[in-house]
Amino acid sequence: MALVPYEETTELGLQKFHKPLATFSFANHTIQIRQDWRHLGVAAVVWDAAIVLSTYLEMGAVELRGRSAVELGAGTGLVGIVAALLGAHVTITDRKVALEFLKSNVQANLPPHIQPKTVVKELTWGQNLGSFSPGEFDLILGADIIYLEETFTDLLQTLEHLCSNHSVILLACRIRYERDNNFLAMLERQFTVRKVHYDPEKDVHIYEAQKRNQKEDL
Repeated sequence: MALVPYEETTELGLQKFHKPLATFSFANHTIQIRQDWRHLGVAAVVWDAAIVLSTYLEMGAVELRGRSAVELGAGTGLVGIVAALLGAHVTITDRKVALEFLKSNVQANLPPHIQPKTVVKELTWGQNLGSFSPGEFDLILGADIIYLEETFTDLLQTLEHLCSNHSVILLACRIRYERDNNFLAMLERQFTVRKVHYDPEKDVHIYEAQKRNQKEDL
């Protein structure tokens, strides 16, 4: 969700972010994601969490066909694109400044018969929630969106608004700092949370969350 460009670095691990295209194979499709690190920073490159979450969806861990899904802080849109290819009706969201870039990736990678089932839409956490019906989605997806502490309250408010009692949230993240664990603790006050997957090679966790049943809190 943050659009602050990072400073140039010579670290080898970040060289992949400077490539104009990142190529993947998911759902029997070759997906070519355009990247723009220099102008849009962290929102315009494919992070490992997006790859791990896309792989998890492809494994069939959750039913996607015919379900409504939303991707938060989508950046390049990889996760939402994969969810659409796997049969979901997907709303792919980010802040306004990133939307044109996001749309270009979605349009370039979805076949014409799937594009009508996919919407790219502005969502700034905690702000324009009136554009979305409460409990609108079956599935809420987020890859590497837990990293700015000042956004945690707005993100929780957004998750609360978008979820019904039957919605499932899937958040993929690398636990880098204590604040990341703090967010999970905040999440657990409103949702039942469990870790459902871990990729040791990429050091990425996937957490599943659902709204707490009111009876559980009595």
